[in-house]
Amino acid sequence: MTTQRRGTRATPAHFDPYQLDPKDILEPPVGFWNILRKIGPGIVLAASIVGSGELIATTALGAKVGYTMLWLVIVSCLIKAVVQAFLGRYVIARAETGLDAVNHVPGPRGKRINWVIVAWAMMVFLTLFQIAAMFIGVSQVMFQLTTLPVGMWVVVFWALTLALLLGGGYARMERLAMVKVGLFTFITLLAAILLVGSPTFHVNEMMQGFAFEIPKEGLAIAIAVFGITGVGATELYVYTYWCMEKGYARNTGPYVNSDAWRRRARGWAHVMNIDVVFSMLIYTIATVAFYLLGAGILHPAGQVPNGAEMIAVLSNIYTQTLGGWAQYLFYAGAIIILWGTIVAATAGHSRMCSDLMRLLGKFEHDDLKARNRWRDIFVVVLTVIPVVMFWIFGQAPVQMVTWGGMAQAAMLPIISCATLYLYYKHMRRSLHAPAWMVTLLWVAAVFIIGFVIPSLATELTKMFA
Repeated sequence: MTTQRRGTRATPAHFDPYQLDPKDILEPPVGFWNILRKIGPGIVLAASIVGSGELIATTALGAKVGYTMLWLVIVSCLIKAVVQAFLGRYVIARAETGLDAVNHVPGPRGKRINWVIVAWAMMVFLTLFQIAAMFIGVSQVMFQLTTLPVGMWVVVFWALTLALLLGGGYARMERLAMVKVGLFTFITLLAAILLVGSPTFHVNEMMQGFAFEIPKEGLAIAIAVFGITGVGATELYVYTYWCMEKGYARNTGPYVNSDAWRRRARGWAHVMNIDVVFSMLIYTIATVAFYLLGAGILHPAGQVPNGAEMIAVLSNIYTQTLGGWAQYLFYAGAIIILWGTIVAATAGHSRMCSDLMRLLGKFEHDDLKARNRWRDIFVVVLTVIPVVMFWIFGQAPVQMVTWGGMAQAAMLPIISCATLYLYYKHMRRSLHAPAWMVTLLWVAAVFIIGFVIPSLATELTKMFA
């Protein structure tokens, strides 16, 4: 076999990232800076994470309840990253996609797929309300700038999304994600820093956010924020696909019971862990910044973003810290954040839906052309549905984000338990995690179950009382 240089390879023009070939084996990089050059799936994920949940739901929650729920926002960002890391580890160990993995979970099943995949499909449909809300948000920005109808801009952004995604592979998504992540992080941090330095900001008020209270009047949106912020349920699944397309499993190579395979697997698992931590820092900082802006600026003014005035109200988080000129800075940031998330989220969902077609027997595992053809079909489907939702529910973008967030929250206990099952029943022993990581996984699962199920039960009881 040809000797490969450590951590380097010229990627062939055409290859199947879902197939393992001994010729693609690559030694993991050594040294922090070399490892940073091999991260990427987490950046793509961060590009899809910081969108409706952060700019709309998180800011709206802060506007509604003040600093009270700051603790939940931080916990939401940190705790789900543990589940993400274990799913990435599973990909390296088994070279299976997210849907392949959860299809092992016992319970009711049809001829080809089980109940977890059915629940996932239902959740993805409901999260399209979030995509619709982002189409509305970015189109409201353009309406403010041009006075042309919001509906016209929804169609324009739909067409631009298709142009970017159809036929596009992982490398294109990683480049777009790098640009988006860099721009939204800079813009949001600038406003948050000015907020903290303003005379209206008081540390003692912010510290109330660590009293671990859950205000009843904000429970529905708090559940949604927990479901969306940090790594949402959809992103936990999607991360396995970005890891496959980046090549972590392919670099490790087909499983062989050897010291060489174990060394490579542990090395690439270490790279993946760095990828998880790096992306977690990015989206946690951005999410907390949005929450502080909502709690510190909109809440004292009694302004809660909603309906046709959502973007106009949200723009106050910039204009009241930077001045009136910053309205255009906010508009630029909103376009980057919302449309960038539409693109990144649709790219991930389309890959998973294509994989679902494989599981349903529509094509074979090694048929890359069919996989990509179905991916492009779902790019169209997964953008047309939100556009239709806009015409039906166009005046309720915050509620639409809440519906999608609650669906993701409901899925989190399932995927947490599935991750534990996969780790204990299907993880290769040679890639078992250290005891402290396993303990964190249990803590994450217990917290997710303990928060989501009682909170959802309380909110559903109120809704149907």
